[in-house]
Amino acid sequence: MKKFKLGLLALMSVGLLAACSAQPQKEGKSEEDQKVQVVATNSILADMVKQVGKEHVSVHSIVPVGTDPHEYEPLPEDIEKSTDADIIFYNGLNLETGGNGWFVKLMETAHKEEDKDYFVTSKQVKPMYLTSKGQETEQDPHAWLDIQNGMKYVENIQEVLIKKDPEHKASYESNGAAYLKQLESLDKKAKQDFSEIPENKRLLVTSEGAFKYFSKAYNVKAAYIWEINTESQGTPDQMSQIIDKVKASDVNSLFVETSVDPRSMESVSKETGIPIYDKIYTDSIDKKGKPGDSYYKMLKWNIQTIHDGLLGK
Repeated sequence: MKKFKLGLLALMSVGLLAACSAQPQKEGKSEEDQKVQVVATNSILADMVKQVGKEHVSVHSIVPVGTDPHEYEPLPEDIEKSTDADIIFYNGLNLETGGNGWFVKLMETAHKEEDKDYFVTSKQVKPMYLTSKGQETEQDPHAWLDIQNGMKYVENIQEVLIKKDPEHKASYESNGAAYLKQLESLDKKAKQDFSEIPENKRLLVTSEGAFKYFSKAYNVKAAYIWEINTESQGTPDQMSQIIDKVKASDVNSLFVETSVDPRSMESVSKETGIPIYDKIYTDSIDKKGKPGDSYYKMLKWNIQTIHDGLLGK
């Protein structure tokens, strides 16, 4: 997996940002500045924070909406926002802290301390692991695609917001409870919907193997071209294996993620004669106004789209 890298430009800007932060702050803060300043490492976490915090928080997502987190480099703005943040949330499960450890470096640069300034949202999630040779000890980070795990993320976010901003505890509790109820209802619907699909049709074929948690939660087998995002296209061996698997199955549809290059899956479709049903979400919510422009909406879209595609509707 390609991890985030702390770009050279970002490193060169550290001295300038430090100098700026040392200057006296202007008296009086804007209404936005008076809110709890929160940084999240990706758009999914940022949306969860907004749902719980609402008018009491101002949220910055390091990885922009629609961007593949496996390929992203933090910018100078991210250092500045992280330095000034009251709270920083990250996914964990080897997403931001593996490889060259860009997140650890960013926290050191911003002079932030774990469990005081920055917090993992996947606490209490039972991790799943990669299966590719040589990667068996690496955790799969895509826990949020199982709604029950996503609910744990929300509970952890709520806990931190209350701890950091006890003045608005009642609001965070009320917002969190309503949000969790909404997610729980969607989780129950997903389990019911997928249980109605014939077992021989329950094969979810995607580009990246990001749906391990989803597959386990909703009893759907997963097949993929590559296990984790490292390249934009599959290797000849990967393509041959997935094509053989699809041909040997009774699957009605293939799917391609919004954050990956669709060409490899288009080749699979051409070779097997199985159509690509639609795009689905994995690593990011969608832009405002699109069907998956929140965590809840991206899950709802995925569940309905995968369900209908597997049935060949």
